[in-house]
Amino acid sequence: MAVTVRDPLFGEVTAVTTVDESGDAEGEPDDDLRNFGETIKAFRKRADLTQEQLCPRVGYSVQYVASVEQGRRHPSTKFVEKAEEALDAFGVIRIAAKKLARRRGLARWFRRWAELEEEAVALNTYECRSIPGLLQTEAYARAQIRDVPPVATPEEAEARVAFRMARQALLLKTPYVAFSFIIEQAVIERQTGGPAVTRELIDHLLEVGKLPNVDLQIMPTVSPEHAGPGGPFRLLETQEHDWLGYSEGQQTGQVIADLKDISILHQRYAKLRIQALNPAESAGLLMRMRGSL
Repeated sequence: MAVTVRDPLFGEVTAVTTVDESGDAEGEPDDDLRNFGETIKAFRKRADLTQEQLCPRVGYSVQYVASVEQGRRHPSTKFVEKAEEALDAFGVIRIAAKKLARRRGLARWFRRWAELEEEAVALNTYECRSIPGLLQTEAYARAQIRDVPPVATPEEAEARVAFRMARQALLLKTPYVAFSFIIEQAVIERQTGGPAVTRELIDHLLEVGKLPNVDLQIMPTVSPEHAGPGGPFRLLETQEHDWLGYSEGQQTGQVIADLKDISILHQRYAKLRIQALNPAESAGLLMRMRGSL
């Protein structure tokens, strides 16, 4: 039986799984899993081993090894370590597994953008639906996941929360990435998860806003002039100093590379930065909002 649990707002999903007769979970084939499987297969052949000969060395069945090589199963941590040791892979298998783990939990439409974020030198985000994943607290993330169908199991919810928290390492990555966030005041006033969760969220936003590489701006609820009626979007600068955009809707996402479209998004973001409160004013508003809770 295939079970798919998506995160519509951020494009993050748990792995698509099927369950075989042994009760083990097996993932639907995708490019990332296939690439990892090919890595295992290449090192196995380099060691002049068949799948049957590899099995006792890693402590897994032929079916398990075959599923990993075919890109149908997410490898366990134990399998990765055993395969790395058995195949003398110079750390390559561990590196491939870490890369796979970063992508696990990402919807197909978001994966390319997530890859680009990891290598970006600047990232601009305008959000009017909810707090961006890079700025969420664990409690806020749990509350949001809980309320967005399809309902996740406790294990799936915790996996998603852990994934979002792990992505936030980008904020502290060195050399620093230049971040700009513009968030609608109404998103915070919604009080997702309740007053206590919102107080913690505001405290977190205030702390993140103090980082030297982060500009955090709030767009007031009352704003007669507003350049963002078309919805949320993101812009990033690559290490080659090219710019790309990203737009997302229900179950879809699009990386934007057309120079004319990028220019339009730049114009809109520049206007939004002028219309939003500056970082100091935004911090003041956040403190007042917290005091009113």
